[in-house]
Amino acid sequence: MLLWINGPFGGGKTQTAHEIHRRLPGSVICDPEHLGFGLHRMTPPGLRGDFQDLASWRQGVVEVLDLALTRQEGVVIVPMTVTDPEYFAQTVGRLAELGHDVQHFTLLAQRETVLRRLRERGLGRLLGRLAGPRKLRLTESWAVRRLDDTLERLKEPEFAEHLWTDDFTVPKTADRIAVLAGLTLRPNRGGALADRWRRARVGLRHIRFD
Repeated sequence: MLLWINGPFGGGKTQTAHEIHRRLPGSVICDPEHLGFGLHRMTPPGLRGDFQDLASWRQGVVEVLDLALTRQEGVVIVPMTVTDPEYFAQTVGRLAELGHDVQHFTLLAQRETVLRRLRERGLGRLLGRLAGPRKLRLTESWAVRRLDDTLERLKEPEFAEHLWTDDFTVPKTADRIAVLAGLTLRPNRGGALADRWRRARVGLRHIRFD
């Protein structure tokens, strides 16, 4: 099974994906952003744009995920924002055409909720010191500029199933996805403090410096 978790930047995709992975034995996370970052590094800085505009990214995502789904036992979890219907058809849709069991979910929230999560994404002053305040401001400003358009696009029917997460924690969102996808997760243990620590660790692992 392919479990594709869509949603705006800062909407909780990566945290939810890692929560499901932690509680679903045999699952793996395959993040298409890594392919995009690699393509960016190959491209002269002045020519870099949205890596999703590259056909090589879309084709590469399908090729790698097809391989993983064919050869890897267990659920393949993909946290990735895709808002262009054509690109969505060429990635998520294409994988379904290849015969894979594709379960797609879009995490949505009110604008104010996403903005708050974007602020929290920096993990406060700690990440500010590690990544640099300017880097975090640039990342957040890029996300904010795209937020309204992203939210509107992702509300469209082709990006169902939609899950509104304003009033849900990451573990609860993971539980909802598991039920809808017919999966059984291990119980979430450790309480709120452990959940916060796990989210902090995931956030630290996903800081980008380029």
